[in-house]
Amino acid sequence: MVDLGHENGKNSDMTGEFMLVVAGALQGRNGSWLMHRRPLGKHHGGLWEFPGGKVEATETPAKALCRELSEELGIEIEPWHCKPLAFAEDCIGEGRKPIVILLYNVTDWRGEPMALEGEDIGWFTPDQVAALDKPPLDCELARHLSDRSQRA
Repeated sequence: MVDLGHENGKNSDMTGEFMLVVAGALQGRNGSWLMHRRPLGKHHGGLWEFPGGKVEATETPAKALCRELSEELGIEIEPWHCKPLAFAEDCIGEGRKPIVILLYNVTDWRGEPMALEGEDIGWFTPDQVAALDKPPLDCELARHLSDRSQRA
């Protein structure tokens, strides 16, 4: 980690204090959204989430999302197709660092999404996404998605 903030006595670069995660809100042509069911053996297993994962130290968030969606769904996207949509964060808890999730809207990709690392995927309307069992941060992200859909 590069510490850019301590030279002036500031703690402005504290990325080691939280986990940065990216997620993709893949929007289908019919207005539906892709959700990914977490593997049963993992934390929040069996719950639905926006697909994505951790940002590595050498990646920008958009590049991390491209990598994660390739690994999880078998699709290829370009970083410029990742449009910032919302974010959510939690507090320290459960014996781990707090998490910050950056949600990107993705409307263009190559390939057909498949569940390569999770239990399942599905396409849902915003109302259906809201009704799915989701981890707490994905619930917050889904509210942003619903608000956005209502304004459109």
